Amino acid sequence: MLRLKSHFSCFLNAAPGRLHAAAHSHHLWPDVTRAAQSAAWEQAAVLADDKWSTIFGEVVPQAQRHIARILNVGDPNAIVFAPNTHDLVRRLFSCLPATSAPRVLTTDSEFHSFTRQAARLEEEGALEVERISTEPFDTFEDRFAEAASRGGHDLIFFSQVFFNSGFAIGDLERMVKAAPDPATLVAIDGYHGFMAMPTDISALSSRAFYIAGGYKYAMAGEGACFMACPPGYGARPRDTGWYADFFALSQRQSGVGYASDAMRFMGATFDPVGLYRLNAVMGWLQGLGVSVADIHAHAHALQGLFVEGLRTRSVAALDPGLLMVPLDEPRRGNFLTFRTDRAAELHRILSEARVVTDVRGDRLRVGFGLYHEARDIDLLLDAVAAALA
Repeated sequence: MLRLKSHFSCFLNAAPGRLHAAAHSHHLWPDVTRAAQSAAWEQAAVLADDKWSTIFGEVVPQAQRHIARILNVGDPNAIVFAPNTHDLVRRLFSCLPATSAPRVLTTDSEFHSFTRQAARLEEEGALEVERISTEPFDTFEDRFAEAASRGGHDLIFFSQVFFNSGFAIGDLERMVKAAPDPATLVAIDGYHGFMAMPTDISALSSRAFYIAGGYKYAMAGEGACFMACPPGYGARPRDTGWYADFFALSQRQSGVGYASDAMRFMGATFDPVGLYRLNAVMGWLQGLGVSVADIHAHAHALQGLFVEGLRTRSVAALDPGLLMVPLDEPRRGNFLTFRTDRAAELHRILSEARVVTDVRGDRLRVGFGLYHEARDIDLLLDAVAAALA
């Protein structure tokens, strides 16, 4: 088990006594991000208007290389950044046909940045959406692949790890390759998978978009979202910012020009500080020799300690039988989801006891990260047992 808690001293010392068990929602930031944030300010002060040359010449390429290495994407220029995933989802939607309502295949368990936008367009008759239930999990991959194989879709969108359960798709390649029409856009929401589960998309990088960001297990906070873009797909999104052709601004053009690489999905002026933090985190982990596989194993080991502790302490409100994805299912992310009608009440009680979890309807989520060690799970269990007695 990893012992990296001391590297999170700034966040931990800022709120002594807080037991933060929501790494899947907002992972605490390691100390290296503080210096990175200061460096962004200092460079802005020194360079002023010229800072963008450094951002696009050094900061962005470094972040692209880190993400390409982690996902095993051959070309770092296939990575584009945005302040949030909704910006990227919106641009994907703008690549769909405009002459008729595009057909979208997705699931009933996508995060709100996609679900809300899709539902709103559906209200207007601007999309036709088919949603496949993720439950029962045992048959989900078969059912979704079969639906995709029927064809006729303009966009196929699904999560690597579902936010409202923690269930993880075991075979991403099968899901992507189920689409028979090479013109269909395929997108994977990888936010709960990136830096949480070992992910190699080398076999998919020429076919599928992969969307994630820094807020969760990448430990970089807000403003550092990205999309890995397959070449040739979505060449001219209608939702387009002036950075989508940033390097051709000084050239005369006819019509609206686009970059040929992932920059075609770029927006407009943005706050780059999140990318400074992202680079600091990636460099820190690389220097320590800590891999994503190590992070995943660490979180799963802590999950085991937590669930066993709930059993031995007989915490009925969080009985392990309430887990949506039990520990004997290897296809799970780095958080646990308890389904209970009391989820909101339990979340409130735990919050009053300074135990940070999060709630999604009838689901209470508990997650662990690199700032947790075995001793922290003991403290958490004692607090949970006392609060829910």
